[in-house]
Amino acid sequence: MNDLQQTVKKMARTIAEEKVLPVRAELDEKEEFPWAIMKHLADVDLFRVFVPEEYGGLGGGCLELCLVFEELSRACCGVAVSYAASSLGATMLLEYGSQEQKQKYLPDIASGKRLAAFAITEAEAGSDVGAMKTTATKTDRGYVINGTKQFITNGGEAEIYAVIVLTAKEKGARGASAFLVEKDTPGFSFGREEKKMGIRASATRELVFEDCLVPEENIIGREGMGFIMTMRLFDLSRPGIGAQAVGLAQGALEAATGYAKKRIQFGQPIISFQAIQHMLANMATDVEAARALVYAAARTVDSGGRGFTMESAMAKVFASDVAMRVTTDAVQILGGVGYMRDYPVEKMMRDAKILQIYEGTNQVLRNVIAFELRKKKQF
Repeated sequence: MNDLQQTVKKMARTIAEEKVLPVRAELDEKEEFPWAIMKHLADVDLFRVFVPEEYGGLGGGCLELCLVFEELSRACCGVAVSYAASSLGATMLLEYGSQEQKQKYLPDIASGKRLAAFAITEAEAGSDVGAMKTTATKTDRGYVINGTKQFITNGGEAEIYAVIVLTAKEKGARGASAFLVEKDTPGFSFGREEKKMGIRASATRELVFEDCLVPEENIIGREGMGFIMTMRLFDLSRPGIGAQAVGLAQGALEAATGYAKKRIQFGQPIISFQAIQHMLANMATDVEAARALVYAAARTVDSGGRGFTMESAMAKVFASDVAMRVTTDAVQILGGVGYMRDYPVEKMMRDAKILQIYEGTNQVLRNVIAFELRKKKQF
């Protein structure tokens, strides 16, 4: 690792251990957004990691972000995704925003003063982006947005939203465009906070647009490019989901191993039993394999090429499946206490499930991987 990578990893681990671990159970129980922790992350400049130096950032890339995601997720995936969602919203701006948009918004995002979010999902448009119904109609005053977005991470907490809507409804997904919408824009409001199975420290809300007027200069890129930009965005961000999975699985592995060393049954610690040893060995091997794949995908993203759709999808699919297996096995190793909220592994198991769902379900991403394989000439 280079100096920046070592520094951000160390900083993220320090925040995770000193600030996140003591409150993760309370945040989960109260379903409370971790504003105090977001401030700590801002104070040590971790929001600057993914922003170029010219806009007040540290100029890091996908791998640096993955290191932060991993360390935060090791303590609490709900906290990690609150941080990660801001980078997702900012990445759309970084990749496709105008110079004026970048200068206006990125310094505040880099300082942690304002959080960002990305919004595409709707009640009837999850994997099927073409089923979106939220529209933006061009007028002489700008664009008027009407419709709703569902399950938006950082919804209601973020102040800057990159929103995908239809500007040419008859074209389906090819008529989608991206807009920047600020929190206090008239006609823009929020639904209730969703009650979730896991990542309960993160905010998940519906975005409601009722004749919401945004200026023409708030369009990101060009009309009709929203779908293509979103697909590119997810190629860039999916290794980050893999990194969340690696960190979560690492935390579960550590909890299970520590418990197995202390739990005495039949006169000896349960880690001395071969059944437990094999479970832990498989868990540790899976975590290391997932980490290697995620880091490799992140380095591929940072290499500057464009042909990494398959690698990004693989990193997300494999690592999230590992996280689900490892957290489930951690609960099994802890037995009855593992099922209780007094121990962290039941929360980890609940948190792990979303990693197989958001930013492309693992079933859809297996289709993506297979499609990329079919395109390769060597096969």
